[in-house]
Amino acid sequence: MSEPFSVRVTVRGYETDVQGHLNQAVYLNYAEHARWSLLQAAGISQARLMSKGVGPVALETTIRYQRELLAGDEVDVTCGFEWGGGKTFRIRQTIRKTDGTVAAEITAVGGLLDLKARKLVAHPQEYFKELTEDPGLFGL
Repeated sequence: MSEPFSVRVTVRGYETDVQGHLNQAVYLNYAEHARWSLLQAAGISQARLMSKGVGPVALETTIRYQRELLAGDEVDVTCGFEWGGGKTFRIRQTIRKTDGTVAAEITAVGGLLDLKARKLVAHPQEYFKELTEDPGLFGL
């Protein structure tokens, strides 16, 4: 199995809370940034998604915080897709300091929304296969 897609982020001072560690909501921003960076690396823009009449939606997100992050810390945020046979897929993400310490693990359930019908499409991996220039980034 290949390494999951990863993007590096530096924790900015304004993202920290009164205790000096990364605000809990910012972990979601980092995860979202990694997901959209993966789409971009795969050649999938928002305009391309719109041209197919679909948009990604988050249905559930779980964050397991393991170590604090401080201003100036550099982290790698991974992003890996897991496909089933239905309308949803899982995204597993890890936020890891450059020394290898895991700061957080994020698991999300997502889908692709048909923008006209306002319902999830069946077999979203087929849309990703059609839209992407690099199916391997999605484990396809």
